[in-house]
Amino acid sequence: MMPNQARYAKIIERVFLSGYEDGAEEVPFRREDIVKAAKALRIALPKNLGDVVYSFRYRAKLPAAVASRAPKGKSWIIRPAGPARYCFVATRVTDICPNPLLGETKVPNATPGVIEMYALSDEQALLAKLRYNRLVDIFTGVTCYSLQSHLRTAVNGIGQVETDELYVGVDKRGVHYIIPIQAKGGKDRLNIVQVEQDMAICRSKFPSLVCRAIAAQFMQEDLIALFEFEPSRKTVALLAEKHYRLVPPEELTPEDLKKYMSRAQEA
Repeated sequence: MMPNQARYAKIIERVFLSGYEDGAEEVPFRREDIVKAAKALRIALPKNLGDVVYSFRYRAKLPAAVASRAPKGKSWIIRPAGPARYCFVATRVTDICPNPLLGETKVPNATPGVIEMYALSDEQALLAKLRYNRLVDIFTGVTCYSLQSHLRTAVNGIGQVETDELYVGVDKRGVHYIIPIQAKGGKDRLNIVQVEQDMAICRSKFPSLVCRAIAAQFMQEDLIALFEFEPSRKTVALLAEKHYRLVPPEELTPEDLKKYMSRAQEA
């Protein structure tokens, strides 16, 4: 039997080419099309059909036969389009990657030792480090509290969606915020589809709160990139990016503090 990724590539290529027309920027399909493609190719169906779509959203690149048919300057993403419905959409932005030229800010590591002992470099470890080090508060400038982890819900026009964690926050003026977090560790990629879905959850479930959509990515074991997004025409736009390195308190030097003070004066 072929490895999963090879099977998934053949299936998603068949699904795409079955619905694609020259010049198209959207190619809708249904979950049942995945079944049809697998049967036509005589490939064993995966136990979880949704994993075919998930794989190409967040882990693997689309097959060349799919990628090459994107309009010039654009790439394909796979958006949800309702229950058991999806759509390939051509867009200029797909994955979210940390800017390697951006400076770091050292933060004294407040992660409990027992958590450090057993934490892995995955999204759960990342969420724990965000929480114990108050990095969401530091990044947004808002006092934040974890409300719920792994909220799964249905949103009209999209279907079933899930966010890694939800925070609520309040600022000095009394404004209340809802802050969805997407976290990625290891080799998984941040993708704009996740951010779009997070914003949709907030519009649907918390319409009276100000949404500030955040994404987090491990760059190294103790170096974390945080991104904030805002809605833009047809997709989302990057509003801010910061890199935080968690260090023992003794590694935060007077020179570091002087540098951070100069940043504050320039802001």
